[in-house]
Amino acid sequence: MSCYFAFMAKIKISSKVEQREWEALQALAVESNQSISGLLTEAVSEYVRKRRLRPQVLAHLEDSIVENEELGKLLAR
Repeated sequence: MSCYFAFMAKIKISSKVEQREWEALQALAVESNQSISGLLTEAVSEYVRKRRLRPQVLAHLEDSIVENEELGKLLAR
């Protein structure tokens, strides 16, 4: 059995955040025994996933409303 490890290139970024939020992130890193870098990577990944998913969900909802327009009218009566 062979193991495959995918190593993603890491980049260094610089940003400004509120001190209170930075301190909360540092505390979370200690509490969860994770690195700040790992927590930030996870947070960015989750944010991007949610932002990309939202338009798809809204499009499906709109399609469903159109497809079930007659049922909606019946239910409204």
